[in-house]
This record gives sequence, structure tokens and C-alpha cells, in this order.
Amino acid sequence: MEQSRIADKNTPYWWEAAPVKPLPRQPLAKKLDVAIIGAGYAGLSAGLVLARDGRSVAAFDAMNPGEGASSRNGGITSGSIRPDYATITRRFGEDKAIAIEAEGKIAREFLYDFIRTEGLDCDFNLVGQFKGVIGFDQYEKTARSAETLAKRLGIETYAVPYTEQRNYIGTDFYRGGMVRMDIGGLHPAKFHAELLRVALASGLTVHSGTRVTSIEKDGAEFRVATSAGTVQARQVLVCTDGYTDAAVPYLRRRLVPVRSRIIVTEELAPDVMARLMPKQMMMTEGRQLGYYYRPTPDGKRILLGGRDSSRAGDPDGPKLVLRNGLVNLFPELENVRLSHTWFGNVAMHRDMLPRIFEKDGVVYATGFCGSGVVWAPWVGMHAAHRLLGHRQEARTAFDFRPPAFIPFYNGNPWFMPAIIQGYRIQDQIALYRASR
Repeated sequence: MEQSRIADKNTPYWWEAAPVKPLPRQPLAKKLDVAIIGAGYAGLSAGLVLARDGRSVAAFDAMNPGEGASSRNGGITSGSIRPDYATITRRFGEDKAIAIEAEGKIAREFLYDFIRTEGLDCDFNLVGQFKGVIGFDQYEKTARSAETLAKRLGIETYAVPYTEQRNYIGTDFYRGGMVRMDIGGLHPAKFHAELLRVALASGLTVHSGTRVTSIEKDGAEFRVATSAGTVQARQVLVCTDGYTDAAVPYLRRRLVPVRSRIIVTEELAPDVMARLMPKQMMMTEGRQLGYYYRPTPDGKRILLGGRDSSRAGDPDGPKLVLRNGLVNLFPELENVRLSHTWFGNVAMHRDMLPRIFEKDGVVYATGFCGSGVVWAPWVGMHAAHRLLGHRQEARTAFDFRPPAFIPFYNGNPWFMPAIIQGYRIQDQIALYRASR
């Protein structure tokens, strides 16, 4: 396949309408109430709360604000939790499992209200999500899950049998699925730009292109060394997630950066979009390495994402894997051109749950595991309330112990290609065994 058939641009589609860019240089304060490491969704959300409470607060980002995961994701407000209910119960107890499940509903509602009340222009649309299953046996389990969600949390959710599937998605690949109407889509780079706008207007200082090199305890305060100089801070909040580096070695040994890649088609004819995406829903599936996909906010293209096993450079292989996945779902797109492809890091860890925790006086808000559109603002704001001593507002099921240490790991995810290949084999076996 020729290079032109892979993609026209190797940069995020989202940057066309909302390019990331450096901010004007700001003088470095000698002292701060709070220093925030990272100016993505979590860091800006925390900074907004702290600044509005009258604290002197600055966020430091090694790149341009939003250049990492905040402008590279799919823009789906899923708030997914990767471990299932039984696994969370086994690890942390039933009370924690119930609290985490309930908080997902609250966090999504909070995000939608935040977008509305702050007047954030980010193409948000609550269109619902369809989740496809690969076999009729898997459909039965999914149908029971839909019934449980509706009864336990009051979420509008229901099973979709195979005979009705074409009303939701123009493919015969799945054998039915499930719809949740509490999930929508937004433009992630616009969302970050708008969040940055309101945070700056509230008094947060953001230093772009300013890497934090170390954080050291200095009596009752902290000495934060950056590429622009050193600042004293009473409190420090780390929100780096998939872009954590050597400045925070404790966290780096616990988070694994995993590449997530996205492709976007050229503009498709209106009748094609109406046939393939009849309800303009967000889409996902139940495979271990399942795809997530959606129409772009203007309804003219299809965006599809999944895991990328590469670790360096920008090779063609992962792009072709996603393109082949798109064609398997929608064979009529075999000859369509791709306009954009790109990758970004998500942070995985052994527990696979977002969380807030404290170590040696430093507070961390991190570990979003690929669902940061919902969880990063939610966890960031709760971390800010924790720093402010607002017990009621800081209360969250995700405030608990740090992620587990990963043996023989210190920031280089050498083992990820093998793990992803293992998941791929599991999916192939599951597809073979599925009752189709």
C-alpha cells in the first residue's frame, strides 16, 4: 500500500480547528501556594478550583498545554472503568466497587453540567454509545449488564439484538450489542482550549514549554526546579499521567505509557455516513484490543482508534492495523483515503483505576487508563479540594492507596509489545470460539 493510502497528515485531526500552541512567557514566581505539574485536563481543572479559591497557583507543562493526551484522544465521554465489578470487589471490597460504579454516573453528569455552566464551546453532543459484541453468547452477558445498569443506577441503557443492529451501525460484524444514552462526544482540543481559557481568566498561571526537573522537600514547603528556574511551593500536585517523566520517579515506576493511535477518514458522502452511522453515536466493542470509533463532530468523517504496540518513531504498521480494522467493520470503505493519523500516550497501571493519593506530602491525580475525558477533570478538581481542606467536596471513591509498584520497570515499557500481542491472540481465539 502506498504511503498516500495510509494518511495525508501525521498530526491530530483535532488540531485543524484548535491548534495547540505555546503561551506567552510569564515571569516565574518566587513563591506559590500550589505548583501543578502538567497542564492537561486534570492540571487545568485543579488549577481552576484553586485559583477561584484565591490561591496563588501555577501549572508547568514540558510541552505546549494540551499537546499530550488532552488533544490526542477520541473525545468520547465514556468514563470507562477497565476492571469489572467482580474484580474491583475482589481487590478492594464490595463497598468500594459500588462507590466506583456509582461515581461514574455522577462524574459524567458533572462534566456535562460543567461544559454548560462554564459556556465551553467544544462541540459536545449527548448522542449515546453503542457497544458491539462478537458472538451471540457474549450478547446474553451484555444484555444482562444493560439490565443491571438500568436498575442499579437508573441509566438509560438497553440491549440491541442482531436483527436491529443496522438501526445503530452499518455493519454485520457484530452480533448485537448494547446502547448507553449517558455517553456523548466532544472535540477534545476545543475542550482543552476552553478549559485553558476559563482557568487563565480565573487567575491560574500556566508555563508552557517549562519542564519540571525535580521536586524536593524543603522544610514545610517544596522546592520545584524547572527549566526556567526554581520556585518554592507550599503544596505540589502532580497530574502528568501518560507523560510522566524522571521528575517524579515514584510515579514513573507505577505508570506505564501505552501508545494509543487514531485514524480519520477523508470526508464521506452524506448517504455513506447515514448508512454507517445512522444515529451519529459513539462506538466501542468488547474485545480486549477493541476499537473505539465515532463520527467527527461535523458528521462528515469516521474516526477510529485503538492500541499501538510500537515504542519509537512513527511506523506504518500500526496505521495499517487500524485501517484494516476499519475495513473489516465497513468493507465499503476499502478504497477510502485517510486524512489524519497520530498517536498519544495513555497511562496504564496494575490496578487500572484512576486515583488521588499522597506520597511524602506530594498529591497525585493520575492513572486515567485511557478514559481521561471524564476522569481527568473529575479527579483533578477533587484533588484541588483535598489540597484546600474541603472535606466534603474532596470526597471521592478514587482517593485511596497509590498504584502498585511494577517490578523491573523504571519508565521504559519494554514489555508492552508482548502484552499487546498476547491480547491480540486472546481476541483471535475469542472470535474463533464465538457463537456467530
